[in-house]
Amino acid sequence: MDRGDEKKNITRAAGLMSVATLISRILGYIKDMILAGFFGATGIADTFFVAFRIPNLLRELFAEGSMSAAFIPVLTEYRAKQGEQEARRLVRITFTFLLIVVGFLCLAGVIFSPAIVMVIAPGFLSDPEKFSLTVLLTRIMFPFLLFISIASLAMGALNTRRVFFIPSLAPVMLNISIIGAVLFIAPMMEQPIITVAAGVVLGGFMQFAFQLPSFWKNGYSLQPAYDFGHAGLKRMALLIMPATMGMAVAQINIFVSTILASYLPEGSVTYLYYSMRLIQFPVGIFGVAMATAVLPALSEHAVKGNYHELRNDFSFALRLLFFITVPAMAGLIALREPIVNLLFQRGRFDYAATVGTAQALLFYSIGIWSIVGVRTITASFYSMQDTKTPVKIAAISVAVNVLFSLALMGPLKHSGLALANSLASGINFALLFYFLRKRLARVDGRRIARSFLKTAFASLVTGVAGAALLHGELWRSHGSTGLKIFSLGGTILFCAILYTAITYIIKSEECSYMLEIVKRKVGNKIS
Repeated sequence: MDRGDEKKNITRAAGLMSVATLISRILGYIKDMILAGFFGATGIADTFFVAFRIPNLLRELFAEGSMSAAFIPVLTEYRAKQGEQEARRLVRITFTFLLIVVGFLCLAGVIFSPAIVMVIAPGFLSDPEKFSLTVLLTRIMFPFLLFISIASLAMGALNTRRVFFIPSLAPVMLNISIIGAVLFIAPMMEQPIITVAAGVVLGGFMQFAFQLPSFWKNGYSLQPAYDFGHAGLKRMALLIMPATMGMAVAQINIFVSTILASYLPEGSVTYLYYSMRLIQFPVGIFGVAMATAVLPALSEHAVKGNYHELRNDFSFALRLLFFITVPAMAGLIALREPIVNLLFQRGRFDYAATVGTAQALLFYSIGIWSIVGVRTITASFYSMQDTKTPVKIAAISVAVNVLFSLALMGPLKHSGLALANSLASGINFALLFYFLRKRLARVDGRRIARSFLKTAFASLVTGVAGAALLHGELWRSHGSTGLKIFSLGGTILFCAILYTAITYIIKSEECSYMLEIVKRKVGNKIS
């Protein structure tokens, strides 16, 4: 395949996934706005968000992590070397294996939920009622693991066929289910929060069902196959455990924050949850999309032993990713309080909660560049079926996060936990980049560094301009939603234009590439 065609395919796939993820994230923020208005930053909200850490972690591990990391390279290899029929058979074997193994894990999770909650929120033990409710919510939501696992299998199988949009749109089902549970069922229940937990489970099932028509259309089947001695399944099993740790380091660090936040004043867990939800916007839309889009291409290069093209596609993906996400990072830092106010400040979510969430958002935002970068570097290791290197570095990152969290939670409270997370992700990125460079001999480091410096400069100027435009009493109070949407939306649009202009003036390669794509699309439509 032509080098330019591969770049276009990666960009197109990442673009389709970004659009689908954007739709899901928007619905996710609507869901969060509804939850914030309904439950506020209270003890009840804390119990749900602690319990929800488990399915949320599992979604990161399986939907955006180890399943893709282990499944896509192996399935790509089988399709290339042994043909389509054997690849489809491997999908059936993996599906059957998941049903059995993950089914037992779910049962164990339900049984041992008290112990799990004791580990992730030991501070709740001092309040028996709060602890018991968290255990109940955890038990209700544990079957989510089974549904998200088979949904991830469908996603991985479709991705190897270069089908990205439908799998990326599937998480919309989770948000729709939760929104429906809160608006239409929760008000009629004595314990409304239990209904929300049930909505999470239903959403997981719908996420799988949504992909089935495309799954069947591409020739796959869910007919059981019990050849658990299959070499491909064994290969996946060897890859999946270290892949789980390597890809999940960000979520493990969030888990550490949750444990420590349970000892901080009430509302701390909720502040961290909502600020991390905002961080997941650029991470999910761009970071996850790019890593998922580039993995099949990198895997094909690795199978063919074409490491020159692997290096080129990695460099291109990372530079384009920074070009998009670094200005988003600057925007979240500069406009953090207006964003939190507009999205969440209503009902029981007051200005004090806005300030607490905005403080956490500031320190989480510092690490966005490294979080998204880690995903693309890790995808490069996984394409070569190396899952051990990322997991070793992930272990170092987790240790660093724990040390920084313990040191910073005293003086900075929940903000210190957010800052520790960002520092740990930066170290994770630096180590992964160093070892990838050793593995590939070179990774276009100077070109990546030049691109990053140009992007960072333009983002800094844009962020300062955005912060200067939005300030005042409007962003302290409830209401005036229309005016706030107009003000914030106008400022973001202005900043986007300013960023594009600056990067064009300083001759950013990525800006020229994106503008060329836009020109071609406009030209095609006109012609």
